Amino acid sequence: MVMDSTIPYCHIRNNKIVKDGKCLLDLPGIPLDDFLLETYSWLKVDYPKFYKMDTLSKLGFLASEILLSKKSYATDSIALVLSNSSSSLDTDKRYWETVKIHASPSLFVYTLPNIVMGEICIRHGIKGESIFFVTPKFDAEWITSYVDLLWNEENIKYCLAGWVEVMGDQADVFLYLADKSSVQSANKISELYHSWKS
Repeated sequence: MVMDSTIPYCHIRNNKIVKDGKCLLDLPGIPLDDFLLETYSWLKVDYPKFYKMDTLSKLGFLASEILLSKKSYATDSIALVLSNSSSSLDTDKRYWETVKIHASPSLFVYTLPNIVMGEICIRHGIKGESIFFVTPKFDAEWITSYVDLLWNEENIKYCLAGWVEVMGDQADVFLYLADKSSVQSANKISELYHSWKS
């Protein structure tokens, strides 16, 4: 279903990428790790650090790339408000497996959920406010209320907000780009989050 929306948004679920209601990429039947590498290649991104990221960071990186790469913004004018339900547990489990043999310093770096925001900020030079919430499920009311608070900051004009969740081969990503000059109600954001399921 294509939504009539002025709010740019991106879903990543079930090995599919949907932007503003239109399917951009669909690669069924492959493991999530392979899907992420294929997506990175398809986007023609030249950012070697991508290969070192954990799965949560790769998901956030790819969704933000789709929303931010075609435009330029003042680096201090964008804020980030992200959330998920399992924090960095997917990476924590992978890290714990390495501890049995030899702890992996490269995985240990990603055992905090807010590292995904750091990767996005580094990639796009973002210097605005950022916060990561852990909630039982996507909470449009909570997210939009926090984004509304950020508009009190004079320099903040945009906010990349949403949900970045992964556990094993199951990913659920919904990011949207809020604009200070537009209205983003909790009902509208919830509608966008639920607009694409398969």
